[in-house]
Amino acid sequence: DSMILSPRRTWLAALVLLSLALPASAQTVVKYGADYLAAGVGARALGMGGAYIAHADDVTAGYWNVSGLDAVRTPEVAYMHAERFDGAVAFDYAAGAYPLSDRSTLGVTFIRSAVDDIANTLDAYDPATGQINPDDVTLFSAADNALFVSYARGVGDKLSLGASAKVIRRGVGDFASAWAYSLDVGAQLDLGRVRLGLMVQDATGMVQSWSVDADRFAEVDSSSRPVGLTELVLPLARLGASTQIPLSGDIGLTAAADLDLGFDGQSAYVLDAGGVSFRPRVGAELTFRDLLAFRAGLSDVTTSERFGTQITPSVGAGVRLGALAIDYGFGDFGGVTSELGFSHRVSLAYRFGASPR
Repeated sequence: DSMILSPRRTWLAALVLLSLALPASAQTVVKYGADYLAAGVGARALGMGGAYIAHADDVTAGYWNVSGLDAVRTPEVAYMHAERFDGAVAFDYAAGAYPLSDRSTLGVTFIRSAVDDIANTLDAYDPATGQINPDDVTLFSAADNALFVSYARGVGDKLSLGASAKVIRRGVGDFASAWAYSLDVGAQLDLGRVRLGLMVQDATGMVQSWSVDADRFAEVDSSSRPVGLTELVLPLARLGASTQIPLSGDIGLTAAADLDLGFDGQSAYVLDAGGVSFRPRVGAELTFRDLLAFRAGLSDVTTSERFGTQITPSVGAGVRLGALAIDYGFGDFGGVTSELGFSHRVSLAYRFGASPR
């Protein structure tokens, strides 16, 4: 059975391979070239609906807003694993942050999203008999790997700045592969009870250069044969604001709101005007001391004639056991272009030792 594609895996494999069968051009602007990074990381932020641009103050800031790494006081690591499409798509996230001084922090983030164990029957089909020889069936993966190297620095007592260099490797078995590079930049401004955040994702534009192994498609008609191409993913500006409200000596409330401004033409089902899409998110976190947290959020506002306006809710909770934090989130974490349904996310974070600051 492991050598046979399920219907979901068949659909996913076809989608990946068809995405490569595009006309060659010098550079093609794509709408969904970075969607594998859009699902979000860390159950704490996801439980708040992803409204985390201004609130990001832990190791996951390397993803949400790199400038938030400046708030990390001790070395931290985090990990999250998730599966979608009944386990067909595996998503792994790991990150670490280390304060270099009282004003600078270094972070590293790794993300992998993959469909593994896809059956390759190209060399197993016998045209004479019309049958597939199971002994000649091999397996391959369609995987996207992203590495962020981040640096954040405090400027005075109120402003933090940061940047992440991203290197991305995408591959579809030995059929096709791509390298991509870009830069994220971020800032947070602490005004006391209110904090403002700005994150420009792929500020330089993400350039993805695909190459295709032509020998693997030698028997495919030349008019439909996949070719290499260069894709450009346009920047995404993410604005955020958060406020902390102490309710008592032990209980605190954080409320946050974000707005993404997209310039990639994703107007279908998304609020848009003049070619710019607007993707709002709101979230809240209720904490008891530094032990328990309860979260809720609203995100992924979509509108259509058939379904009207829809808003996706999310909820979450967290517990801190000494240096270990365990966070849980439940919601539709695929983003506005996804139809993956609701899922559970659990993430772990650990703080090491005393602060070097």
